[in-house]
Amino acid sequence: MRAPLPSIRPIELSEVKDARARVYETAVRTPLIKLDLGSEYPDIRLKLENIQPTNSYKIRGAANAVANLNDDARAKGVWTISAGNAGQGVAYAARAAGVPCTVVVIETAPQTKLERMRTLGAELIPVSYERAWQALEDRAYPGIEATFVHPFDDQDFITGHGTMGLEILEDAPDAKLIIAPIGGGGLITGVGGAAKALKPDIQIWGVEPETAAPFALSYEKGSPQKFDAWEASFVDGAGGQSVFPRMWERVHPIADRAITVSLDDTRRAMRVIAEKARAVAEGAAALSLAAAMTNDVGDGPIVAIVSGGNVDLEAFAKLIKI
Repeated sequence: MRAPLPSIRPIELSEVKDARARVYETAVRTPLIKLDLGSEYPDIRLKLENIQPTNSYKIRGAANAVANLNDDARAKGVWTISAGNAGQGVAYAARAAGVPCTVVVIETAPQTKLERMRTLGAELIPVSYERAWQALEDRAYPGIEATFVHPFDDQDFITGHGTMGLEILEDAPDAKLIIAPIGGGGLITGVGGAAKALKPDIQIWGVEPETAAPFALSYEKGSPQKFDAWEASFVDGAGGQSVFPRMWERVHPIADRAITVSLDDTRRAMRVIAEKARAVAEGAAALSLAAAMTNDVGDGPIVAIVSGGNVDLEAFAKLIKI
């Protein structure tokens, strides 16, 4: 019988500040750079999480979650469920701690992400998107007895992501809006929770691809929804088929809006990041800039989180050939 889940509670600013030491043992403090797009665009800053050791922000939450495991939990090893970035983060943190790691991985994940997880020592169990989503709900997978590290509905994971919110407001205390991609909701909960604790009037927006936008639909309906029109796309690290009720409880009080962008606008944003910042952004990571470039976001400063850069380079070259 599964143990009852802990109740949902907001992250505390003191927790996030305490997490920094644990996070920085594994992750790095990433730069915030100003993007020069000309006078027709607002003041946009890019938070470059694609330069983390695993090329994704997920290492922040994973580092904090693994560091906080007790000895019994570590002795069992750890496992997680991932389209690639969370799996890399948990595998990286587990390897650093000398802990075995298993990843139930979505079988359509880019080869780049699969190879990196194997290199980090993770045992991979490929499954369909639907089976992975079910395992997330169940928090269990047949034959795995290790300690489960949830890739977004985990207080330590979310608190680790909150360290990014501290960095953003240290580097841009005048920021008016932070835009973050939404997958499960852990990133926006952590970053937004920390940022609003420091600056209550800052706006926090979430963005999804229009082909996989359960949070945008949930904001429209006022309750957690299933997105029946879900389609797989190159934006594999954001969006989903549904919103977990527990994550709705976490995200809804923090994110002021949840919006969508088209796949074409996302591809254009990937190209802009490559041209202007000389950085590789995967599909999910370009959503924030796409939103800033195609919506009425005010004059800024606006912070667009570039959440990761784990994309096959051949696929990337084709996607940005517009």
